[in-house]
Amino acid sequence: MLSARGLSVVKDNVSDIGESVVDIPLERMSKTTYPSWRDIVNYAKEGSMAPRKRKFQEMTVKHPNAAGIDIGSASHFVAVRPDRGEDTVREFGCFTEDLEAMARWLLECGVDVVAMESTGVYWIAPYEILESHGLKVHLVNARHVKNVSGRKSDVLDCQWLQQLMTFGLLRGAFRPEGDICALRAVSRQRDALLREQARQVQRMQKALTQMNVQLTNVITDIAGKTGQDIIRAIVAGERAPEKLAKLRNYRIHASEEKIAKSLEGNWREEHVFCLGQALALFDTYQKLIAEADTKLEELIKPMRRSEKMLPPNKKKGRGKNAPSFDVLNMLYQWIGVDLTRIGGIDVTTALKVVVELGTDLSKFKNAKHFASWLGLCPGTKISGGKKLSGASKRLPNRVAQALKLAAQGLWRSHCALGAYYRRMAARLGAGKAITATAHKLSRLIFAMLTKGEDYVERTQHQYEEAFRNRSLANLKRRAKALGYRVELIQSEAA
Repeated sequence: MLSARGLSVVKDNVSDIGESVVDIPLERMSKTTYPSWRDIVNYAKEGSMAPRKRKFQEMTVKHPNAAGIDIGSASHFVAVRPDRGEDTVREFGCFTEDLEAMARWLLECGVDVVAMESTGVYWIAPYEILESHGLKVHLVNARHVKNVSGRKSDVLDCQWLQQLMTFGLLRGAFRPEGDICALRAVSRQRDALLREQARQVQRMQKALTQMNVQLTNVITDIAGKTGQDIIRAIVAGERAPEKLAKLRNYRIHASEEKIAKSLEGNWREEHVFCLGQALALFDTYQKLIAEADTKLEELIKPMRRSEKMLPPNKKKGRGKNAPSFDVLNMLYQWIGVDLTRIGGIDVTTALKVVVELGTDLSKFKNAKHFASWLGLCPGTKISGGKKLSGASKRLPNRVAQALKLAAQGLWRSHCALGAYYRRMAARLGAGKAITATAHKLSRLIFAMLTKGEDYVERTQHQYEEAFRNRSLANLKRRAKALGYRVELIQSEAA
């Protein structure tokens, strides 16, 4: 194993004495990983700038029985091939009987593939009804079909969708299976309830501040045990700061005297009323969240494939907003792998990934395709040989948001992923480092879900050693391309 801090770069045609030796500190090798093209001769560029070979694809009919639907809030316009009858474009209403009639008409016309574009949630009902009749439905991105001018009506839109789908120029959005969709809907409803409950905590904090009750300055979370006991006592009519301070939990660092001092307020009636209203709504949302947890558990139980249990691990405690049931073991019994072995992934993040995607990722070609769908890949906006932007796509993807939050929590971790995040942050900044680390997390998750293999965690020392060896190999390869060779300094080698 190499342990030298310096390296020597020696010209190939010099003697063994080592004339023209240049010492290169190893700590600076990371800065030379991506050198500027200005310092490299042309023959060293040729291998890196070779054009990618792509197969020429002719315009062929891939879906001869395709149809196009322009979804609206009150009616839907449907177009089929011109040779399927006299009336090839029809308008259907939004009621269920209209959607059933639309499905029957498409089957009569011999349609087997449908492309639809929509905004909002108007597409869900037609999608599910058409799919129940055996039709293969593709929900396409509206941006992909708006590049031709002159189509400003619903009739032209549906005809254009039908034509593009016939030649296979449209790709459908990812939508998991029906049981995963049900699980996803409950999970998203639970997230909405958590957001509303957090707003009630803010309103309670606002009411306390208006009464000059500075409880938030002495305890961390007013939604915790101590904060809730004190607020409920205030709403019940208690005003004595000493009695309220005795509700302090033993885990609170502040003393009873300091808490009592913070509880001296003006106790205006209107502010106490608002505090009570916010507390009542907080309890209501807490009850609804518990019901959502029960529903999630009921939906996950039939999907379990085994009864294996993970060994207890004190480091994997239950998060603050995690569901009340044993999420870790239920996910392990369902998908067969433990996603929380990956650094930064807790049970809440693992649950979010599985309920949004399911376990079947066969619709994605590979890990690169999966990361691109999440919007975590670098952009390739190049024009005239000049890179205009390398920013990743901004997509409202819930899985990508969860992975970015997980990546952000790695900045103090001592695992290999934590070391990777800190190296990226030092070179690119925190924002790009979060995206790059989330990209790596997505590839690890894709490999675990598709191959069914457990993640083998590496330590920070192992990562740094691998990075050092990789940097050394790159340096030797670049030096060889320029007519140099890299050798260890004799004093360091000894």
